[in-house]
Amino acid sequence: MTGPAPIVVTALFGREDQVWFDRQRDAYFPPERNVLSAHLTMFHHLPPSLANEVREQLAAAAREGRPAARIAGLVSLGRGVAYRIESDGLAEIRAALVDRWAPLLTPQDASVWRPHVTIQNKVEPAAAKALLAGLQADFRPRAVEIAGYAAWWYRGGPWEPLSRHMCA
Repeated sequence: MTGPAPIVVTALFGREDQVWFDRQRDAYFPPERNVLSAHLTMFHHLPPSLANEVREQLAAAAREGRPAARIAGLVSLGRGVAYRIESDGLAEIRAALVDRWAPLLTPQDASVWRPHVTIQNKVEPAAAKALLAGLQADFRPRAVEIAGYAAWWYRGGPWEPLSRHMCA
């Protein structure tokens, strides 16, 4: 399918971290709902009219280098579990884009950003609570590599690539 659709923006992980997050997602996400790779969403729903500017801004962010990031903890989603990501650099990039695109943002994208990678969702609350407890028992914060940024067309199913920008 082609043509305009809402745009999703994600940060891209380095290869090893992407494999690790995908394994977590494959292990815990309901298989019938697991249609995407693990991802760190920066914007959920940008207007398609921003496509060229999104490409330009993500390319500029990628030229600035790799922002430091880490898995800082686990988050209960009620019916799922996510890893909480901390990155001052990503937060600064996103804040600048929020300022730039403020009049065009959905309430979700205009609100406080809580960066995370969902590894389980849409399960019974008891199953989510058990997974959270199990993962917290052995959790240790660790660095993750931010390798770049991507923009995607959202058409309801798996996302379609719009652009990809790898960090210098």
